[in-house]
This record gives sequence, C-alpha cells and structure tokens, in this order.
Amino acid sequence: MANCCDHTPKPRPAESCCASAAKSACCDPGTPLLTTIAEPAPVAARQHSTLRIEQMCCPTEEALIRGKLHELPQVHAMRFNLLNRTLHVEHAADAAPLLVEAIASLGMTARTLGGETRIRIEQMDCPTEERLISDRLSRQPGVQALHFNLLQRVLTIRHTEDGLAPALQGIRELGFTPQLQDSDTPPAADEPDKSGPPWRLIAAGVAAFMAELVHFTDSAPEWVVALMALGAVLASGLEVYKKGWIALKNLNLNINALMSIAVTGAILIGQWPEAAMVMVLFAIAERIEAKSLDRARDAIRGLMALTPEQASVRQTDGSWRTLAVTEVAIGSLVRLRPGERIGLDGEVLEGNSTVDQAPITGESLPVEKHPGDPLFAGTINQAGALDYRVTAAAGNSALARIIRAVEEAQGARAPTQRFVDRFARIYTPLVFLLSLAVAVVPPLLFGGGWYEWVYRALVLLVVACPCALVISTPVSIVSGLAAAARKGILVKGGVYLENGRHLTHLALDKTGTLTHGKPVQTDHRDLLTAEPGLYRTLAASLAQRSDHPVSQAVAKAAQEQGVSLREVQDFEALPGRGVRGLIAGQRYQLGNHRLLEELGLCSTEIEVQLDQLEREGKTVILLSDEQRALALFAVADTLKPSSREAIAALHAMGVKTLMLTGDNPHTAQAIAAQVGIDEARGDLLPADKLAAVEGLLGQPGRVGMVGDGINDAPALARADIGFAMAAIGTDTAIETADVAIMDDDLRKIPAFIRLSRQTAAILKQNIALALGIKAIFLVVTLAGHATMWMAVFADMGVSLLVVLNGLRLLRK
Repeated sequence: MANCCDHTPKPRPAESCCASAAKSACCDPGTPLLTTIAEPAPVAARQHSTLRIEQMCCPTEEALIRGKLHELPQVHAMRFNLLNRTLHVEHAADAAPLLVEAIASLGMTARTLGGETRIRIEQMDCPTEERLISDRLSRQPGVQALHFNLLQRVLTIRHTEDGLAPALQGIRELGFTPQLQDSDTPPAADEPDKSGPPWRLIAAGVAAFMAELVHFTDSAPEWVVALMALGAVLASGLEVYKKGWIALKNLNLNINALMSIAVTGAILIGQWPEAAMVMVLFAIAERIEAKSLDRARDAIRGLMALTPEQASVRQTDGSWRTLAVTEVAIGSLVRLRPGERIGLDGEVLEGNSTVDQAPITGESLPVEKHPGDPLFAGTINQAGALDYRVTAAAGNSALARIIRAVEEAQGARAPTQRFVDRFARIYTPLVFLLSLAVAVVPPLLFGGGWYEWVYRALVLLVVACPCALVISTPVSIVSGLAAAARKGILVKGGVYLENGRHLTHLALDKTGTLTHGKPVQTDHRDLLTAEPGLYRTLAASLAQRSDHPVSQAVAKAAQEQGVSLREVQDFEALPGRGVRGLIAGQRYQLGNHRLLEELGLCSTEIEVQLDQLEREGKTVILLSDEQRALALFAVADTLKPSSREAIAALHAMGVKTLMLTGDNPHTAQAIAAQVGIDEARGDLLPADKLAAVEGLLGQPGRVGMVGDGINDAPALARADIGFAMAAIGTDTAIETADVAIMDDDLRKIPAFIRLSRQTAAILKQNIALALGIKAIFLVVTLAGHATMWMAVFADMGVSLLVVLNGLRLLRK
C-alpha cells in the first residue's frame, strides 16, 4: 500500500460532457457539492463511504441520485464530484449496502471505494507520532488510505467495512486514545495543555542540577547522586520512556526511542548526572517546540474564530430570535447590526452598508453592499443595518471551505517533504548502526576503552534523530498555506505551493479573469437619419426581451438614459444570430453580422465600421428593418484595473502569458494588446483550450491555467496548477482548481509565485541547517569533544531554529 501522505498526481479530466461541450451543464456552478440532508446524528453513529458511479456524467444523473438518496433517513450528507464520477456519502453505521441498492434501482452501478472515518488523537502532536501511526496502520488489512491533519490532530482513515475496528485497536496499542469525530465537528479553539504540570519539570530540573553540583564537588556519596538523578529522570522522562518502548516494539527509531536508549546507556555506564540533565533538557526542549508548533495551529484557529456563534433570525410569527449559526437553515432571514461580524453566507435583501471582507478576500478597502449583493461569513458589517437571506449552511460557507481546504492541503506531501520523509527512513537506521559500530569496533579491533567509545556512541545516538529535518518541511508548508489564506489565496496542497515558483507559462481565460465579465454598451451609431432617439428606442425594446448578455447591455444603457420602451409583438429569438419582432406593425431585427448578411442588408460601408469596432475588442449588433440597416450598437467587456499590473508583474518574473477565449480573434487580439499579453487565441471551445494547455506542457517549466472553474474545468484540471477566479460561492471552482483567488484580483497570482519562492527558500535553509549542524556535530562527537547534554542542545536547538524559521512566513 502506498504511503497515504504522498501527493496523488492530478488525474486527467474525465471523458465526460464537461470536456466536450462549451458551457456544459456538467459544470453548473449552481449545483452544490455538499447538501445537508438531515439533522446531525450522534458522532459514533456516522460513517463515510466513497462510491464510484461510471454512469454519472452530468447533473441529470446527479439530480436523480440525489433525489433517491434523499429518501433514505440513514443519509446525512452527500458530496458529488462529476469530473471523477464519485459520490462521497456521510451516513449511519452499516448503511453502505442500502446506498448501493438505491443507486442500482436507478439503473446505475455503484462501486464502493471504501468507508472513511475521522479520528481525533490528542497525543498526535508532530511527525514523530504521525510516522509511528502510519507505519503501524499502513500494514494493516482493511486500511486503504490515511490522511493526517497534524494541525487539528485528526487522522482520516479510508477503510473497508470491517477495517475500522482493527485500525482503532492498532492505534490504542501504540498508546494513543482514538476518538471518533464527526466531519462537521469544529476543533476546539482552546485546547488543554497536555504537557503536564510545570512543577514536575521544575522539580526534575532542580534535582538534575543538584546531582551535577554534588558530583562535581564530591560533597556526598555516589548513591545520593544516583538517587537525585534517578528522581529527575522519572519526573521528566516517564512519558519519553513509554513512547520509546512503544516505538521500539514497532521497530521505529524515533526521537523517543533514541533518547530512551541514550539515557539508559548513560545510567548503565555510571553517568548519572549527565543522564538526568539530558532527560530534563530534552523535556524542556520538547515543551518549547510544542509551543512553537502551536503558532502554526493558531493560524488556522484564527480563521475559525472569525465566525460568530450566534445570529439573529426571523421566526414565522415575525419575531426575531437569537440562534446558534449551526441551527440556522438555508433560506432563513437574518438581521445584521452595524459593527457585527457576519455569521453565515447570504444575499442582502434590505439595507445598505459597507463590509470589511479582508478576512476572506484579502481586500484592503471595505466593499459597498446593496440589495442583491453577496455576504460572506467571517466578514464585518460596518456602517448600516442589513437583512439578508442565508444561502449556505454554517458548515459549507466560503470561510468553512477555506479552512477545510487549508487543513486538507497540509496533509498532501510537497516534493521536498516527500524527499525528507524518504531520506529520514534511511538516515536514522544508518546512524543507529554507525553508533553501534562506534561503541563496538574501536574497543574490539583497536584496543580502545569501552567506556570512552560507548559514551561517544550514546552522544551520537542523540545527534542521530532527524527530528529537525522531518519537522522543518510541514511547519514551513503549513505556514505558507496559512499565509496564502490570509492574502485571499486558497491553495489546495503543499505541492502546488512549492511548484508555483517553477511556473513559466500561464494561460488565461478572458471573461471574468482579465475582464469583469459584464458587457457594457460603448458605441451607438445611427446609419440613417431619423427622429432623434428612435433607433435607440426600437433596439432597446427588442433587446430587453432577450437574455443574451450583449442584448442586456444595450437594454441597460437605454434604461439608464430614460428611454421609454415600446411594445413588441411576435417576438422571436434567432439562435446564434439575434432577435426579431413587430413594433407598431413594422418588423425589426436586432442581431449580429451574420444575421445582416443572411438578410442581404450588409454593405461595404457597414463592413468597414464593423471591422474597425471589432479590432477595438468590441462586439457589434445591428438594428434593421425589412429593407436596410438602421443603426449599430457596440458592446465591450471592460478590463479589470488590476489586469495590466498583474500581467506586467508576471512578465517581470519571467512568466510567458497566453490568452484563450471563445471571442472572435479580433477581440482577442485587441484585449491582449491592451493588457500586454504575449499571445492570444480566439474562437476556442473548452476542448480547444484543453488542447492549448496540453501543447504548453511539453515545454520546460510548469504550466498554469486561470479561469472561472466552470467552462474552463478541463483545462484547469490538465494544467500543472489551475487557478480559479470568482471562487467565492462557486463550489465547482474550488473543486476543480488547485489555487482559488478569492477576490478575482489577478495580482494575487504574482503574489502566489512570490510566496512560493519564499517558501522554497525557507525549506532549503531549514534542510541546510538541519543537515549541516548535524554533520559538524558528528565530527565533533567522533573526535571526543562532545557531551550528551551538548548533543541535546544541538539537536533540539536546531529543531527550534527550523520551526521558528518556517513561521517567518506567517509574518504580515
């Protein structure tokens, strides 16, 4: 079985309708990935199953399955992944066969990929415990995959139906206490201090110091020194011995095992004071290191603390009642006072205010909110009172998805972390064998003193622990992920954070990425002399009946200018061309260039004007009657102010840019020229964008793709790193992309690359520190100039140094 912590390569897009149809319904952003079905069941009664359903291609099948499983009271929540044709179900115990039967009744075949259970392990503080658990459970029948979340001390096990109980027993045999946890249960914001009362450590330190002092001054018999030293070892090291014994039983040479052997060896050769001092120093260093690691956990707890626990909710009788946010149903009306923090995602129904969205999007300035605008949990209402309708449950808000993604991301091993893990597995046994050779070979073959060489071997054992090396990478990666989240950049794995520095090519969608995605009318030209405003009135009357964005832009412009619309009869939409209808008994058409040519009303003069406007990046529609063209209207999607700055920053970093759009080539070239993009390609379907990204993958470096996560899903999935814009409220974007930009600001991509480079630099520094100092101390030890307490200082000092260096990424 493969190591569960290794990063799984990104799959190619499924050959589904998503990969072949433009704006496919498969990628409908309105389809929620997580649907709450019923009230939460008791924690111990819940299980998770992942089903593979080959026939599930589009929302049609998804809706069918959702409706069928909704009828089962044992089903609590469902999460669909149409790209991979999988369904993750949270259900009551022993309900998995019912799921398969229900889906089979729909004419589909469901294959169980395994159940999934979340387990909280309070004693799992660092990679030492993670490695011990991983080594034990990965060999256990029935365990399919493991996912560790050291930040919250949670282990997620994917297992067969009969594999959970043996796995829990295996965890208990390691000396840990597994606690079944519901997937929606938030971790405690304030966790108890498990390091034990400080007086024991203080007493142990005093006893160790007195043992050193008495031994140095020779002011008492040796048995007094031994008694004080033994008391210090027992007061500070019982837990170390317990963990060390468990590790040795499982053939795992972790820091606890090595320290137990070293201290025991020092006692056996009569070095009582040094044995006591080593154990006390180790206990102190462990406590300091735990506190340092808590800073990384606090970065995520800080996100959790953003959401208030209660909200004021309108009742059926019109009264207002304060409820816990977890009890508020979707569709409820919530009242928000000035200065309050928003508890749930929603849509403003009444009121006007400004909202500080920095905790979610990283925006530095407050955003104005009016009826119809979205609100996000964790943000702060500033000026006025607002009434809003809840659009997402507390466990599925934008903030909850950010936290969930960051927690899951830290469990996916980055390349450097995977290298360090493999290196440590070889390094530690080799150094242990070297220590054994140092203790035995010189006395046996070269006449060295047993006492001297055994002591050097014990010092080498302390130095041998790769704790600093192993812990340096997860702390740096987690700090980088949390720092990105603070900037409004949601990264779904350490592998993407680390590989971002290798980006050499970036493909970008146009609409919603470089532009606002909301066309506005830019030009209006009457082609014939008529009553002032007549042609504008006729065009707007037809346009307001159409739902096409271009027509809507013309209608909106007329509405803003106070144009009175006329009644339209026999209205007809002409797919791919435009609309037509009768106004005051006269037939008019409003459509594109193709429609005008089909009607035989185009002319050379009109062609010249069309070409000129299209080269400016504008889309043109024309108003005509039965005999001639009457007026033209140009519409353009306006550029985001940040686009030029972002492209310039990318070029400064050596990243080449390519725009991929479904617009006509003239518009594509015009937009690319305005922004400064290297190359532009137009008239592309989603399959064409996918082919363009695949063409870039053969070149040196990494390839990124930026899109809205819906129509661009195949290309986003195929790129080395997929960036989703407009990620807030769009489950499909977060599901498909590797990095989600939470405020649509393209400048966040250069910021992501800079953070990736900073993270990589700190990883290299930490590895160099850990290995360099150990190499130096190895030479000093073999030369006979090192002592055991110096070795503890060296080993744990380096551990603290790399932890603090990794935490630098959290600085603002």
